[in-house]
Amino acid sequence: MSSSETTYYHDIRKLGINKNHWYAVARSIDVKTKPYSITLWHQPVVLYRDQNRKVHALEDLCPHRLVKLSSGRAIDDEIECTYHGWRFKSSGECSTVPYLANNQKLPTCKIRVFPVQEKDGFIWLFPGEKSLQKVISPLAIPEWEHLNYIATVSVIKSHSHYSYLVENLMDMHHGHLHKNWQAWAAAQLIDLSENDQQVDAYYQAQSYYKIDKIWSISQLFFPSLRQLHPEPLNVSYIYPNWVSNLGKDFKIYCLLSPINETETLAYLIHFTSLHAFWRLHKLPEWFRQFIKKSLFGSAQKLLDGLVQQDIEMISQEQQAYQKYPQRRGYELNRALVSTQRLIKNQALK
Repeated sequence: MSSSETTYYHDIRKLGINKNHWYAVARSIDVKTKPYSITLWHQPVVLYRDQNRKVHALEDLCPHRLVKLSSGRAIDDEIECTYHGWRFKSSGECSTVPYLANNQKLPTCKIRVFPVQEKDGFIWLFPGEKSLQKVISPLAIPEWEHLNYIATVSVIKSHSHYSYLVENLMDMHHGHLHKNWQAWAAAQLIDLSENDQQVDAYYQAQSYYKIDKIWSISQLFFPSLRQLHPEPLNVSYIYPNWVSNLGKDFKIYCLLSPINETETLAYLIHFTSLHAFWRLHKLPEWFRQFIKKSLFGSAQKLLDGLVQQDIEMISQEQQAYQKYPQRRGYELNRALVSTQRLIKNQALK
């Protein structure tokens, strides 16, 4: 294959995930005492909080009649099946069978338990070898608690293989799709680096927005007023997640939680930096906390709109693959070839 015109690996659309990583499977605010059902690459899992608000994760399958435990309820630190009332400890052992006879013992069946962490506003689950859970860490999102960053979270539910979403995120040339609804334009790939854990693509873009120039937001709505200036636009696929920086003002994360070969859940987190407002740093911490909380989700409508445009294109790619599995698409962006190589190497580990 030539460097300027390379073909896609078609089998990548059927590859699974490397389970020896932490995956963000839910937002913290969504998981309460009521059982919460998720699926991570064909594996159904039930999440729930105990009386101390600690999160637990078990296989979403009652070993009695194989119905979903997520249909039941949490009692203290246990979960009760809604069908016959069997209860299970957070460690997976059966603790109660309501109709157990005096001459019967509790079943020795045990539900699979998954390691979970609650960190940076998300519930992280480790589906792989438990011996590796302490060796590998979830992706750090320091901006989540930092007072100088304002967050907006958009949920991505795509009817496509997760590789399509990753490629979309790594390919900054698709800004053409969003036309006037983003803060940058004319991205050019300047450099590229990769190893067995991540791919880093370095773009040079033209931006018109400056966080400390409030009036510059008007250029979003009036393109004729735009005053472009160069900004570095760097994107990284740090398996299994994605991170981006546009200059010093914007930081974006995408936390991927693949469901199966044709469904992907992901969380896109957009951070706007307030570092340029140096006077803000001198204000009392309680007031800065108030500002951070009050402005949470301030970019929701815009971010959701951009995400919807991407989802539409990704869904079309998946549909085309299913209809024409032997057709080959041509790719000119070297970053996507490296991205596919990383997906393939990780999935086959």
